[in-house]
Amino acid sequence: MPFVFDSSKPIAIGCDHAGFEYKTALVKWLSDKGYKLKDFGTFSADSVDYPDFAHPTANSVETGESCFGILLCGSANGVAITANKHQHIRAGLCWENDVAVLVRKHNNANIICIPARFVALALAEQMIEIFMTTDFEGGRHATRVNKIACS
Repeated sequence: MPFVFDSSKPIAIGCDHAGFEYKTALVKWLSDKGYKLKDFGTFSADSVDYPDFAHPTANSVETGESCFGILLCGSANGVAITANKHQHIRAGLCWENDVAVLVRKHNNANIICIPARFVALALAEQMIEIFMTTDFEGGRHATRVNKIACS
């Protein structure tokens, strides 16, 4: 299913303990901008298992309940791997603005995964803005994206 930012739907967000501080700040930042969010936790810095939060976030995007998703953990690898187990999810790990552009333009990503231990909060905000405002190019990239699913 193509990702189209729909401001009538919430943005799904989830994290593990390593992403909790950033998630808290990003929820406030996005809420202050007028966006609705569906927060799947975690809700403290206590150690947790990232799949417990990545799966519900991905489910919300996959079912269309949420327009797109944001996942955070220390490296963002764990949440990206988990989210990408969902058939209609394309979770892109982003660590700089150019990568945020490309995961949207070339991969039609519908979840942005941010490594909270390796990027500044201001950069995370920039990447989310880029993710939200960059369109999928389609064309040769659509052909490739359509080959991602296993069934």
